[in-house]
Amino acid sequence: MNGSDKVNILLVDDQQAKLLSHEVVLAEIGENLLKASSAREAFECLLKNEVALILIDVCMPDLDGFELATMIREHPRFQSTAIIFVSAVMMAHIDQLRGYKAGGVDYVPVPVVPELLRAKVKVFVELYRKTRQLEQFNADLERRVEERTAELRKFNEELELRIEERTRERELALAQLFEAQKMDTIGRLTGGVAHDFNNLLMAVLGSLTLLEKRLPEDPQTRRLLQNAIQGADRGKALTQRLLAFSRRQQLKPQAVDLGLLVRGMEELLRRAVGHAIAFNSEFPGDLPPVLVDANQLELALLNVALNARDAMADGGSVKITAQAETLRAPVPSNSPRTANGGAKPVGEAVDGSLAPGDYVRITIVDTGIGMDESTLAKATEPFFTTKGPGKGTGLGLSMVHGLAAQSGGLLRIRSEPNAGTIVELWLPRANCAPATLVRSTELPAQSRPVTTPCKVLIVDDDSLVMTGTAAMISDLGHTPVEAHSGAEALDLLGSGLKVDVVLTDHVMPSMTGLQLAGYIQEKFPGLPIILATGYAELPVDPVSLGIARLAKPCSQHEIGEAIHAAVFANDRVAFVGSRELSSSA
Repeated sequence: MNGSDKVNILLVDDQQAKLLSHEVVLAEIGENLLKASSAREAFECLLKNEVALILIDVCMPDLDGFELATMIREHPRFQSTAIIFVSAVMMAHIDQLRGYKAGGVDYVPVPVVPELLRAKVKVFVELYRKTRQLEQFNADLERRVEERTAELRKFNEELELRIEERTRERELALAQLFEAQKMDTIGRLTGGVAHDFNNLLMAVLGSLTLLEKRLPEDPQTRRLLQNAIQGADRGKALTQRLLAFSRRQQLKPQAVDLGLLVRGMEELLRRAVGHAIAFNSEFPGDLPPVLVDANQLELALLNVALNARDAMADGGSVKITAQAETLRAPVPSNSPRTANGGAKPVGEAVDGSLAPGDYVRITIVDTGIGMDESTLAKATEPFFTTKGPGKGTGLGLSMVHGLAAQSGGLLRIRSEPNAGTIVELWLPRANCAPATLVRSTELPAQSRPVTTPCKVLIVDDDSLVMTGTAAMISDLGHTPVEAHSGAEALDLLGSGLKVDVVLTDHVMPSMTGLQLAGYIQEKFPGLPIILATGYAELPVDPVSLGIARLAKPCSQHEIGEAIHAAVFANDRVAFVGSRELSSSA
């Protein structure tokens, strides 16, 4: 109610003349005047209208004013309505007290003084307006409080949800960070172990190779020796898997025609999965080449095929397909989303992350027993295997994961129990024509290179490796000179020792092989250098510095090829052990 709204004033008197007199007096205040000549009419008017003030004559025939006021006050709706008694007869103090007791707020004598009556009425009318305004204000305030309370409740609920989401995200991020740190630690440890194991294998393979030449032609002895060599070769393959998992293997990425690569090894894959399992591949004719190390990709596909075989003891099928994909937005490693940006479904493991760009998605599908969620979550962890003792190393998928990550791609696995497994290998597209693949079956026989005997400075801090390497070089017809550190090698060269080539290990205390090569190139320019290492992570690419690289562990034949290439073909930069030589030009 605002100040301009008129209010109702009820005039109750059994005499029409007095009603008319009150009406004339109160007409000036500008409110609505309602008239009643009996108690019944008064109640009817009260029930039909909202009345601000009641003026009641005390002396009336049916019910006097006091009785009417008492009845009005008993009604819950009118307990606070203002009542003014008007009387010309009952003016004693006892009458006035009775009126106040009946619920009256004032007592006016007759004859009425107009100004006094108008003043009293105005006071109670204004009080009524203020009361109604206050009630309206309180109602509005309560409504606003309720709305604000509801908003705060909703905000608190949203805040609690956000806190829960952030808490879950933080816990997930911490778990992923812990997992990444754990895998990095395992990778570093594995890489170090693989490096040390490579050195041991270098000594073992070198000694076995030389021993094979010197043993008498005894079949049993030869068989035992070949068994030892095969065991060492299996150890060499194991170290390659360890280095692949730890992403410390040396990769030779090149543009590869995937269809040609798979067709070239299809017979090998068929033999690997066995006759009880149907194998087939299907590639689109316009599939772009991928940028990857071809040899490592072959090994990765073979590992996945062998895993599929072990999951299909009663037979089944394996199919390899591929298609080009383009990612418009990055896929973060700490986000449970698939490579195409969709939500990660149940039964899927995603390893690594992908940046926007062009990729080729290789898909290997089998109809095996599949994996449950807990097994799938650990599928790419190193040394995790569901096979029995002695039936698996647990490095197959770890190697594939390492290859994908080191090549700038991603490994994704989807599987459910009794629903088979889908392995996806995302690899970056190549921007050039595919290179010609050279396979082991196409390589020429390993004949010793025709090399004039030369003097070779061997630098290695491991005495076992040094002994085996020196013996193999001596057996090749060359003269080995031993140095057990980079400083000792520089002292020998500085003393005037003339050598034709330097063969140095990389990981040595005080001075690495690369640092030694730098000093040699500075002080003895033109002296050929061969860097022997099993590590891929080097500060700089030695080939770019004109330094040949020899992959460890290496055979006597590979050492001979490296020496021949470095000494007699030093217009070329060799990387021996990866099946090819690349020109320094």
